[in-house]
Amino acid sequence: MNLPAHDRYDYSPITERNDYDWPGGKRLAFCLTTNLAWHAFGKGRGHDNAKHGEPQTQRNYSWRDYGNRIGIWRLFDLADQLDIPLVHNANSILYEYAPQIFERIRKRGDEIIAHGRTNSENLHDFRWEADEKRLIEEVTATFTKHEGKPPKGWLSGGSYEHAWTPDLLKEAGYQYISDWPCDDQPIWMRTRAGPILNVPYPVELNDSPQIIHRQHTAREFCDMIVDQFEEMVEQSAKHPLVFNISIHPHTFGYPFRLRPLRQALQHCFASKYIDRVWKCRPGQIADYCCGLEPGIIPGS
Repeated sequence: MNLPAHDRYDYSPITERNDYDWPGGKRLAFCLTTNLAWHAFGKGRGHDNAKHGEPQTQRNYSWRDYGNRIGIWRLFDLADQLDIPLVHNANSILYEYAPQIFERIRKRGDEIIAHGRTNSENLHDFRWEADEKRLIEEVTATFTKHEGKPPKGWLSGGSYEHAWTPDLLKEAGYQYISDWPCDDQPIWMRTRAGPILNVPYPVELNDSPQIIHRQHTAREFCDMIVDQFEEMVEQSAKHPLVFNISIHPHTFGYPFRLRPLRQALQHCFASKYIDRVWKCRPGQIADYCCGLEPGIIPGS
């Protein structure tokens, strides 16, 4: 029986892989990712805070804009308080509307992952490969203009891809992508221009599906953070792993959600296994993996 398939990577059970450490002998790479988006007013795509399938209105636009006006600043302060490096999946159009956010990012030394132009669109809105190529070039040029260097990583809006997307991203100079939630370790993926790294990004430990779509409470989500961390930090004794949390400022920037998030992170950092934890950004993971001997990372 033949099923449609891809040729980006081969099956590799974690039990059959080579062992390695993260820098300093650490075993669990800890990442906290925010999602910085700007949306069209009354048009395009975007979450609604009341129910699924609602049209774009001033209400849901304003709810999401709360994340840029209020929520992200609270998350910056939380990260400062707990000494957490951040990485931000950012829309390039945000430079036109909220440049102060990027000033704080630079001051903190955080990483930016290219996250398209706006979350009012995704790559499935572009039918032809040439159109997607121009979009990627535009987004990359915008970040390069403002930051003085191109981003290392890319996350597609909604993690939507076409069959050619990894090829275009490799050809555009990207070192890693995070659109394929297939593993707890980085893996090398094939493209027509050579290998590109896939760094784990969560579709489960992500407040968008858990709170907005599945209707979990903030405390339920924060329990997930604690359970995931405690299990993974123990499992990391056998295998080096990546623990990544995805947070949207218009969700966890609200005070009633921010408080249990702080408590959950404080609990994690008080773990008896905290000496196994490397607080890092995905770009640092990618740099480290690129320096390992071939054969260590799956697909290399």
